[in-house]
Amino acid sequence: MILNASDLGWDESSGAEQFFPLDLLDRSPKYEVPPLTVWGVALCVSGTLIAAENAIVVTTILATPSLRAPVFLLLASLGLADLLAGVALILHFLFLFCVEPSDWSELLTSGLLVTSLTASLCSLMGVALDRYLSLSHALTYGSSQSRHRAAVLLLLVWLGACIIGAGPAMGWHCLGEPKSCSVAKPLTRTYLSLLCGGFLVVVMVTLQLYAGICRVARRHAHAIATQRHFLPANQSYASKNSSGRGFSRLILVLSVFVGCWMPFSLWGLLGDASSPPLYTYATLVPAAGSSLLNPILYSLRHKDIRKVLLQACCPHRYTQNTHIHYPVDV
Repeated sequence: MILNASDLGWDESSGAEQFFPLDLLDRSPKYEVPPLTVWGVALCVSGTLIAAENAIVVTTILATPSLRAPVFLLLASLGLADLLAGVALILHFLFLFCVEPSDWSELLTSGLLVTSLTASLCSLMGVALDRYLSLSHALTYGSSQSRHRAAVLLLLVWLGACIIGAGPAMGWHCLGEPKSCSVAKPLTRTYLSLLCGGFLVVVMVTLQLYAGICRVARRHAHAIATQRHFLPANQSYASKNSSGRGFSRLILVLSVFVGCWMPFSLWGLLGDASSPPLYTYATLVPAAGSSLLNPILYSLRHKDIRKVLLQACCPHRYTQNTHIHYPVDV
């Protein structure tokens, strides 16, 4: 905007200085930071908790040379993905309540959140695949070839997640066309539909892997049942009790997995820009909340990771045991 001399209070004909209003130099409206709400506090606290607990998991695995089995590589990948999800929530809080939001901030947070959720979901599928292979191929589980395959798989997972997450920054956004927005602005409806469709495919594959785990476990239980008369009564009862605990854990893992990911995957396919934002938050919160539950259900439940953490907290009470139990509890 060009200002004339007369607009600024300078009269050239009189040759005298008049009052010079400095506030006229900046006529652009100033951004007012919205007041902090309960949603903002919950967003900041949840993002901080997610980032903190997953940072502990990732640091523990990377700092312990004995934790190099395929399952630990997958758990480290899961922790890193959930850590990025927590960072994305914190950045969203900062851009929403602390600094003036812009187009690049929306693209940054949405791209980072898409990358983290994609890598997290694919890592969960990798954990399910690892559990299936640990039961069906117990003799070769944990070999150097298995570790190499797991590393290649994780490289492909993160490469694909980064490419998918770069979609909004590469032009798949609706900042210039509000009518093409999805339920999660600034993602377009086409982009979110493809993303949620891929999420549903990964969920179905993961459920199939857990169904295979149940079939293998049932065969093992049948083999144990046929030999039960050769075992003492106390060992038979212990085996039956262990199978019951494993089945209960499996039901818990599957319930949390489906409950966290299925609502948003379906809502992203069915909703559009005119849908109520409350439904979007109601389905997106469980998907982000899975990043808070994953370390508890997968990493911290593993006894070797717990042993390393306890040794770091109480080194005088726990001695490091270099023997690692590779098979993972179902």
